[in-house]
Amino acid sequence: MENKEQEQPITQFEKTPRSYGTRGYEPVENTTYGQAQANAVTIEMSDLEGVRDHLAWSIFNMVYMNIFCLGLVALVFSTKSQDQKLLGDRDRAKRYGSFAQAVNIAAFVLSSIAYIAVLVVLVINLPKK
Repeated sequence: MENKEQEQPITQFEKTPRSYGTRGYEPVENTTYGQAQANAVTIEMSDLEGVRDHLAWSIFNMVYMNIFCLGLVALVFSTKSQDQKLLGDRDRAKRYGSFAQAVNIAAFVLSSIAYIAVLVVLVINLPKK
């Protein structure tokens, strides 16, 4: 058995919305139907755009230059910096971002030295013809 109320389309002239099988809510008295209060929220992000989180560099270092797990540490602090930037805390975002940058530099330098050392050892120990 189908409800006839559900089959009929809602027209724009109805003052109260229908609910399925229960009584609908009524509009507030002394108001005109269709009025709504509009709220606008503006968030100023220009202050936080100068803060860098070095996330892409941290991901690169974690995948390719993760000596002593420094790439992972850099990725963690880059993510923390990004979270603080989204929360609007400029000082913490800048602090975490600069620490992530320092760890990224250390990971890059140490990994580069390790790669060069391995290449030198391999070249020196090549069998001679």
